[in-house]
Amino acid sequence: MVRGLITNEIDKLLKSTTGLIRAEDIALEAVRDLVKDEIKKYILEKLNSNPELKRELKKAVEEYLEAKIKEIFAMVKIGKSAAKLGLELVPSHLREDVKKDLVSIFEKEINMILERTL
Repeated sequence: MVRGLITNEIDKLLKSTTGLIRAEDIALEAVRDLVKDEIKKYILEKLNSNPELKRELKKAVEEYLEAKIKEIFAMVKIGKSAAKLGLELVPSHLREDVKKDLVSIFEKEINMILERTL
């Protein structure tokens, strides 16, 4: 009885594992990657044959990234203002404790972000 349960569990495990790595899925994914690579090559050829368009696209991407950075910075400023507002709403006798807790939380979060990015 126990042997039959173990055999059933092993069969289930093997079937689920082999189901994850079906050959047709791998082949389909490989074909998709090849098609993407060919499209990228085609686009790069067109871009490299037109230096003006390449410069224009590069500048647009730079502007886009700059705008995203400004957006993130604005969100940080909003968060800072919201934290200040939150502190104003806390009763004065609790404000110092809450302030210390907030600073501690922000320090931890900023340190984690810096560790991931640097």
